[in-house]
Order: sequence, then C-alpha cells, then structure tokens
Amino acid sequence: MKNPDVKASQNTGIAARATARLGTALLAGGLLGSLLFMSPAAEAEPAARVLINGKPSGVFFNDGDSFRILKGRNKGGKARLAGFNTLESHGAVHQWGTWTARELYHIAKMATLNGRRGTWSCQSDGKTDTYGRMLMFCPSLAEDQIRKGFAHAMTVTDDPSPPNLLEAQRDAIAHKRGIWAHGVPEFVLTSLHSDEEDVNDHGTYNRLVSTADGHSLKWKHDIEYKECQNVCLQVYPDQPELLPALVARLKSEGAELIGGLSDEDITLVLRTYQHVRLVDRPAPNEHREALATLLASYADQGLFGTGAAKDGSCMIHVPFERRYGGNRAACLKK
Repeated sequence: MKNPDVKASQNTGIAARATARLGTALLAGGLLGSLLFMSPAAEAEPAARVLINGKPSGVFFNDGDSFRILKGRNKGGKARLAGFNTLESHGAVHQWGTWTARELYHIAKMATLNGRRGTWSCQSDGKTDTYGRMLMFCPSLAEDQIRKGFAHAMTVTDDPSPPNLLEAQRDAIAHKRGIWAHGVPEFVLTSLHSDEEDVNDHGTYNRLVSTADGHSLKWKHDIEYKECQNVCLQVYPDQPELLPALVARLKSEGAELIGGLSDEDITLVLRTYQHVRLVDRPAPNEHREALATLLASYADQGLFGTGAAKDGSCMIHVPFERRYGGNRAACLKK
C-alpha cells in the first residue's frame, strides 16, 4: 500500500500544476491569478454599473452573459446579453481539449467577475428570448469578454458574428487566452436539451456554436439524457481526398436537396458532415433533415472514411431545476 503522505504529496502536485496552467490562461485574459477562486466578498459585490438605453441602472451579474436589473422601471427583470456566450457557471459542466471541467468552471466564474467590475453601456428594444429574458446588446462588454478569452462570439442563426467580435476572438485564440489556452474545438457545445423537455413536440436539439465565425448549428436528436450524463460531440477524422467523389454522387442522387449550390459549397457541407456527422450551412434549411438521412447512408457504407471518432466539446446534462440550491445534482457538488 502506498504511503498516504506520498499520495497526498502527489495529489498536491497535480492540483498545483492544474492551478498553475489555469492561472496562466487567466493572466492572459487580463485578470490576476490571485482571483482564480471567487471569494465570498466577490460573490457579494455591490451592483454593477450599466447604462441601459442611456439611463444609469444597477444590475447584478449572475454570470458573464446575463444580469438581473435591481432598480428602475424594469426592476427584477432578467436580461440575456446578445452576441456572445460565456460558459455555464452553475457547475463544472464543460470540457474540451486538455482542459478539465473544473478548470473551465473557474474561467466561467471569472467571466462573471469581469462583468461585475466594469461599466457598460447596453441597449434593448424590449424583445425577449425563449426564457422570457430581455435581450440586451452591450457592445463593449461583448468585445471585452471575448478578447479576454472569457467568452466566445455567438449568434443563434446561420449568420456569422459581427466582424469586430470575430477579430477579438481570433486575437484571444492566437494568444491562447482564457478558454482557448488548451484547445480550440470546431464547435462549442453550449446547451443540452433532453427529449422529455420537448412538451410541445417541436423537436429536441443541442446548440453548437462555430468557433470560426460564431454561427449556431442545431444538433437534433431524440435522446433522453440522464442526470449528470456527460454528452460529447463526436468528431471524426478529416479525409478531404474522399470528398470529390461524394460531391459527384450527391449531385446525381440528391440534386433536389442541394438546390443550386456550387461544388465548393457542396464540398463544405460534406466536409462538415464528415467531421461531425451533422448537416450545416450552406445546405438549404428546408432540406437538411432529408440530406442528413442520405448522408447517414453514405457514412454507413464507409464513404466518409473509417477512422475512429474522438470526443470534441462536451457538456454534462443537469435539468434546470437541479442546478441550484439544496436540490443540486450530485455532480455539481463535487
């Protein structure tokens, strides 16, 4: 049996190395390594300073991309900040590259602290998201969070993010700041939805966001996830030499599904499917499900290659009602 003192020393060394590499990422993002773990004082910080449609407002950032309005006509209202996304801060649920989930969790906390410590100008036209939160546009905050590596650019459509946010993200990636310090997945898995949540029979999907240009891709499925189940996007090897033959075959067998797409655009659709087994733009929206069925048959025949898949971006599923308070899921208490 190992000497417990030796084992303790080994564990201390592992923890120290993990803290050191996370501290390096946070320093690159612009915050001191001493802020790695938010203190009780940081959690109880006073209201952040935000101008909402030109009027000073006190808000409380509950994470890096949303806040609650504390005063004024919209007191008590919740706001979702559009154009960017920070990682979930209710627990260690994200993972990719060589990051641990615990390390990315601490970076999510840093995004919250970064929001609380600034002074930001935001605009809203009163529209809300699917959760009833007011949509807010805070340009300087969005760029700051992204440039420091505390967030990634995001739209909820096929459209790319604004050029200034993509430039900020490329800068953060190039300098390995924050979430980009230990790997850059092609898609970040930002939300999970289990099939039983689809009470209106609209279909279930997980949201993936491109790190190249910020557009969203819906990962449709009919799976019921268990609480604390780790869900990973499967990433397959790129084999570009196989794509020209598939372009010709698809133009012959699925011409009605690809419309008037150029060979270059068809190649892009096939390349994404080869990589993550999902149909993305520029495939026509109305034909994506049928196209996915056809391409799945190609994959079953080995036409996209036979290399083994690896885990890409991962996320742990926890139902919303089990994320907070005394009823938190066991995996969030670790």
